[in-house]
Amino acid sequence: MSIPDSRTLRSLLTRYADLRIAEARGERRDGQLLEDVSRTLCAATGTTCVEDALAAADALLAASRARGARPAPKLAA
Repeated sequence: MSIPDSRTLRSLLTRYADLRIAEARGERRDGQLLEDVSRTLCAATGTTCVEDALAAADALLAASRARGARPAPKLAA
């Protein structure tokens, strides 16, 4: 499985959260949108259910942050 770009994951997670919030508020939306975003999250994370996809996306983003937080190697003078 290729590792998805962190910006892509954040965008999918944001879209998923927005749709779930709207659903919880009873807002009328195209139910297909939530299903499509859920399926895309699963595909991006190599999982088969949205709960696993959310956990995998969180883990991938945490790993991405950890890699980005490493100090740069010191160059020899």
